[in-house]
Amino acid sequence: MATVREVQVTFDCAEPEMVARFWCAVLGYEAPPPSGYASWDEYHQTLPPEDRGSHYACVDPAGKGPRLFFQRVPEGKTVKNRVHLDVRVGTGMVGAQRQAALEAECARLEKLGGKKVRLMVADEDNESCLVMQDIEGNEFCLD
Repeated sequence: MATVREVQVTFDCAEPEMVARFWCAVLGYEAPPPSGYASWDEYHQTLPPEDRGSHYACVDPAGKGPRLFFQRVPEGKTVKNRVHLDVRVGTGMVGAQRQAALEAECARLEKLGGKKVRLMVADEDNESCLVMQDIEGNEFCLD
């Protein structure tokens, strides 16, 4: 049986480069062009016109996080994501300290085009988390 060594998270979207740049800013990722090309624009110029800008990717420069891949699809988002990213900004924090960290990160991400959906306040089993949407409406959590 094969062992999985790497994971890539793929986003369906209308504007791959725009969504990729948002996530690069959120996570501190980089978007190096495909091997053999000086830029994504140079790479996309090698594709048929209908495929230009159809995909984009970004990576964790520290090599710890998964590669993120963004692909253009014709249909828009219609329902809640079945899979989402948790952006871990409040690890080890509780109560008001955690909530303040979540709200501060939310404010930063709103300036990048993210949208606050709701704060899920701590209960007996879980600490607070903040549900957001990226610039195309994909849900993610500040955890």
